Amino acid sequence: MEEAAPEDGSLEQLPEVSTHGEAGTTACDNPRRTWYEIPSKTGIHMPAKFGGTSFKDGPGGTMVVRVERSGKVLREVSAGGEVEVSGIVAKAKVSISAKIGTETGITVGHEYRRNVTSGKYGHLQYGSWGYSVKWAKYETSADRCGKKLLKSGTAKLPTSEVGWNYWETSS
Repeated sequence: MEEAAPEDGSLEQLPEVSTHGEAGTTACDNPRRTWYEIPSKTGIHMPAKFGGTSFKDGPGGTMVVRVERSGKVLREVSAGGEVEVSGIVAKAKVSISAKIGTETGITVGHEYRRNVTSGKYGHLQYGSWGYSVKWAKYETSADRCGKKLLKSGTAKLPTSEVGWNYWETSS
């Protein structure tokens, strides 16, 4: 049965064993399960990848931009992880934020105004404020005393929070 690790984290606390690292005749009473863990996360801005959501202006002055097209920001999962998306997202919703999903919609109309520093170029990009996560899929070891890593990777997951990311450059 594949699912997020139990709420109490009991299986997550098991020691990791290699494929050949079983304890032999020892047996524990942990349940046989397959689950996901998210050992680290970083907040990121996931840009919308369609026209009308990325702008550059300057040098100096004021930028006034507006989203003129609707579209979506989609999740990105490392090689081999695409089939794992539902489990990764379910675990991330529980352990990071209920606002995480596999995609988020971009709607027309969000306007932004920003003064650009004299002599600099301003850049604005619209997208989702999401997370970059490292994920791992485990199963209970054969002796049920540890956990065995099945797969791992990274994923970029959007949230329902969308908005502009601004930065400046010299050229």
